[in-house]
Amino acid sequence: MSVHEGIHPCMGAVDLVPLYPLGEDVGLQDCGEEAQALALTLAERVAGTSAFLFGWADSPQHRGLAQRRKEIGWFGKVLNVSNIKPDIGSQPTRRYGITGVGASPYVMNCNVTIDTQDLALGRSVASAIRESSPGGIPGVQVMALPHEGAVEIACNVESVHGSSSSHGEEQWPNVSIGGQTFCHAPASLITARVAELIKHHGVAIKGTALVGFTPRECRRLAEGAISNGIGEFWKELRRVHM
Repeated sequence: MSVHEGIHPCMGAVDLVPLYPLGEDVGLQDCGEEAQALALTLAERVAGTSAFLFGWADSPQHRGLAQRRKEIGWFGKVLNVSNIKPDIGSQPTRRYGITGVGASPYVMNCNVTIDTQDLALGRSVASAIRESSPGGIPGVQVMALPHEGAVEIACNVESVHGSSSSHGEEQWPNVSIGGQTFCHAPASLITARVAELIKHHGVAIKGTALVGFTPRECRRLAEGAISNGIGEFWKELRRVHM
């Protein structure tokens, strides 16, 4: 991490390890306990490892990832690891940084690239669709970043309580976990909101990219790995296109 360079904020050599339940038979509490155990094991086995916990691993507060990142300075321009107090492991060093380990309902990564180099415009768009803003999209955490001669509206789309019908717009993908229903904003809604905000500036969208798998696809891949006895599925990932 001492020689790391990049636009996207990053706090650890391994920055984030999120665990998500894939169906009714696994609950958020189960994932939280597994995340805690994973963080402890990393700290014991990998020298220099330290971790902060979020979501259901952060018991009993269950603070979300965005809140935890804000608390430890993830969004700052300069990271001072000497001021960070880890939940697990040794005091963070600049070389290794700190890893976020946690559990939550599904989080989708949706990146909308707009055809401009005006980062100020990108930041105003990000502010407008962010969950915490008036009229923002529930569950959306977002920042604007320079990206290959354009600006990327990079969104973490967290699942929220309730069904799509409670949000009054188009159908939102949903999943049931432990008898509770969660849903997340669809990429089409995020793209449409961004397009509406930038059209007044004469700017168009270059494209929208989804990073990762849907819960249904994750479960299908996991069941396939288990049924075929593949214990280290990461070795097979080169065959899987996200």
